Amino acid sequence: MDKLEKIAVLDNEVQAELMDSVLSERDIPHIMRSYHDSALDGIYQARGGWGHIEALASFRDEILAVHAEIKRQASSGTESQSPPTDGQ
Repeated sequence: MDKLEKIAVLDNEVQAELMDSVLSERDIPHIMRSYHDSALDGIYQARGGWGHIEALASFRDEILAVHAEIKRQASSGTESQSPPTDGQ
């Protein structure tokens, strides 16, 4: 079995939910890892980000492209539902 690796760090829960939705829609196998720790009441998330995405290395480029598009849309204030699929 191929090893999962850390692909991208997520800034917040909204970005995480959108990434999870888009990757699931595209049938890209992945795991969302939250940095939340109830013992620390989420303190690390404020400094280190919401969490990260783990996936097979073969999906790295596609995941990073989706992540970049979501971040671009967020920074430009675009209200698009999701990034274009398959380069369209």
